[in-house]
Amino acid sequence: MKLSDLGFDRWFEAHMTELHLVGRGIARISAVDRGSYLVRNETGEVPAELAGKFSYQVESPVDLPCVGDWVTVQYYNDDTEAIIHGVFPRKTFLRRKTAGANIDIQMIAANIDCAFIVQSCHFDFNPRRMDRYLVMATDGQVEPIVILTKTDLISHDELEQKLAITRSTAMTARVLALSNMSGVGFDELQEMLVPGRTYCLLGSSGVGKTTLINRLTGQDTFDTKAVSGTGEGTHTTARRQLIVLSQGAMLVDTAGMRELGLLGVSDGFSQGFEDILVLSSSCRYANCSHGHESGCAVRAAVRDGELDEDRYSSYIKLKKESEYHEMSYLDKRKKDRAFGRFIKSAKKHIKG
Repeated sequence: MKLSDLGFDRWFEAHMTELHLVGRGIARISAVDRGSYLVRNETGEVPAELAGKFSYQVESPVDLPCVGDWVTVQYYNDDTEAIIHGVFPRKTFLRRKTAGANIDIQMIAANIDCAFIVQSCHFDFNPRRMDRYLVMATDGQVEPIVILTKTDLISHDELEQKLAITRSTAMTARVLALSNMSGVGFDELQEMLVPGRTYCLLGSSGVGKTTLINRLTGQDTFDTKAVSGTGEGTHTTARRQLIVLSQGAMLVDTAGMRELGLLGVSDGFSQGFEDILVLSSSCRYANCSHGHESGCAVRAAVRDGELDEDRYSSYIKLKKESEYHEMSYLDKRKKDRAFGRFIKSAKKHIKG
């Protein structure tokens, strides 16, 4: 196996001069679990830890390695362990607002080529939540593909209805319906997987992500739990991990996300809600908020039935949420930097 088989291409080669590589190797983060890391290179996978200097220089959790990152490493103990010294720039990324009241960014994965947004046709079908995943993917320059699972639990008419809603929500993104039980749609999914490219599974707990991985690997790579009597799945994944499939593609599994807050996703909005942005170009005012202004082409489209009201409501809600989180995040970073300057000044004063 070569580094190129793991996704290391000319884009990353161009950034090698930005990092100090003397006496160090290159590897990819294949797992992160509570501050512990696994890194993979041409010869295999070993546990790794952060170098003390690197840990000290990190200004934000965003700068810490996440699954899919390329890093510079130094191997020791007969190449059975490694120390991480630096992180390459990220070509693409998946991130969200941290869960809870804390306003910060949490990295989900990096250098992902395609995100499989997985939703169950049975209990988890939620177009508005799909909007969030689509914005997350497009904001990080990751190609989204929507996968509807558990198609065997609904009728053909119900499936056609859900497919129509999904295609309307996903806009230009590809949509695939499959059943982990019967295998319908699975061959089409396998054809999407290209050797050397990295894919990520996104979705709520119990939608069938782990079962899907086990089908792709051809073995019980991860434990699954039986669905409830109603057909609703349960959560199994505990950490993010990159798996190299036998045909050469790579797959990142992620834990189900109960909260999917958006932060700093302006680019994602421009692509995830392209239909609304096209309409907004006809608004009377260039800075129209699409709320109560007269001459709003977006609200006019809703009134005329040209734009789905639920999609409009989702856009307004996510836009306000993202802008609020962005302002809070910038305010937090200013306070953090001010506190950092205070600490440095205090240390100088003590030494003096």
